[in-house]
Amino acid sequence: MLYYIFQYLDKAFDVPGAGVFQYITFRSALAFILSLLIATIYGKKIINYLRNQQVGETVRELGLEGQTAKAGTPTMGGIIIILATLIPVLLLAKLNNIYIILLIVTTIWMGVIGFIDDYIKIFKKDKQGLKGIFKVIGQVGLGLIVGTVLYFSPDVTVRKDTLTSRVKIENNIKPADLEEKSTATTIPFLKNNEFDYAEVLSFMGDDYKDYAWLIFIPMVILIITAVSNGANLTDGIDGLAAGTSAISVLTLGLFTFVSGNIIFSDYLNIMYIPNSGEMTVYIAAFVGALVGFLWYNAYPASVFMGDTGSLTIGGIIAVIAIAIRKELMIPVVCGIFLAENLSVIIQVSYFKYTKKKFGEGRRIFLMSPLHHHYQKKGYHESRIVTRFWIVGILLAIFSLVSLKLR
Repeated sequence: MLYYIFQYLDKAFDVPGAGVFQYITFRSALAFILSLLIATIYGKKIINYLRNQQVGETVRELGLEGQTAKAGTPTMGGIIIILATLIPVLLLAKLNNIYIILLIVTTIWMGVIGFIDDYIKIFKKDKQGLKGIFKVIGQVGLGLIVGTVLYFSPDVTVRKDTLTSRVKIENNIKPADLEEKSTATTIPFLKNNEFDYAEVLSFMGDDYKDYAWLIFIPMVILIITAVSNGANLTDGIDGLAAGTSAISVLTLGLFTFVSGNIIFSDYLNIMYIPNSGEMTVYIAAFVGALVGFLWYNAYPASVFMGDTGSLTIGGIIAVIAIAIRKELMIPVVCGIFLAENLSVIIQVSYFKYTKKKFGEGRRIFLMSPLHHHYQKKGYHESRIVTRFWIVGILLAIFSLVSLKLR
C-alpha cells in the first residue's frame, strides 16, 4: 500500500525521498523493523488476551523434567507471527507480484489449518486435534494451488542464460527474449547444476515437456507437506522452532535476493528468476516476526506458537524454496527439520519392525522427535536449543557456500 502511495508521490509530484521506496533493500529493512516492533509490542497484548481466554497448552505427560509446569501456557501464538508478517507486507510489498500473492495465500491457508487444529485441542478438549487426514488434505490443497500457479502462470519465468551484457548487445538480444517457462531447478554443489523435472518424461516423445506438470505439481505437494510437518515436529521445546526457522528463512532470503537480481545472478552463474526479488520484502518481515516472537518464546516461554505457527512456518519456507528453484537445498537449509522428521520415522519404523519380529517393540532413540531424546539424556532445554541453533547456523553457511562451491 505504502509502496504505491510513494510511487505516485514520486512520479506525480517528485516528492523528495519518495523514490527510496523503489528499492527492495530499503523496503526489506523497513519491513523487518516494523514486523519486529509489531511482534514485540503487540505480541504482549495478544499473549494477555490468549491467557484471559484460557487458551492454554494442555501438556501431555512425557516424563520430562519441567514439562508439567508448562501446562496452561498460552498457545496459538502463531497468530503473532502471522499478523507481524502480513501487516508490513501489505504496507510495503508490491501486492500485484505473483510471488507475494502466493506467499500471502500460503500464510493464510496454513494459518487457518493450524488454527483449526489448535482450536479443537483447546476448546474441544481433543488432544489429537485436527485429524491427520484433514491436515494432509489441506497441505495437498495448498500444494495444488502453488504448483498450478508456478507452472501455468505467465508471470513465472526463469532465465538460465549467463551471457554477458556485451554479448547480448552485440547480438541484439533483449532480456525478455531470454525469459522462458521452465520446470528447471537447481542441484546444489554441482557445476552444471540445473535439472528439469520434465526430463523424467523424455521417454514420452518430442512433446514430453507439455506433460511436465505431472512431475512438477506432485513434487510441490510433497515438499510443502514434508516441510510443514517437519516444522510442526520441531516445535517441541521453548525457542527451538522459532530460532531454527529464522536461520533457515534468512538463508533463503539471501538466495532470493541474488536470484532476483540480474547482476548478482549473472556474477554467481545461477538461475535468474524475474520478479522474485520482491519476496525479499516478505522474507524480511517474516524473519522480524520470528525474532519478535522469540522474545516471548525463549525459555521459559510465555507463549507457544502451536500448530497455528508451526504449520504456517513450514508452508512458507517450502513455497519460498520452490519459487526460487532451491527446493533441493531444503535438506541442508532445513537440516534440523529433516533430523526431527527422520528421528520420528526411524523410531516408529524400528519399533514396528522389532515388535513384529521379536514380539516386543524396541527403540533407537530414548524418545522422538530428536530434541526429546536429548531431554531424556538430561540436557537442559536451553542447551539443546542453543546447540540446535549452532548446527542450524553451520548448515546455513554450508548452504550459502553452494553459490560458489561446485
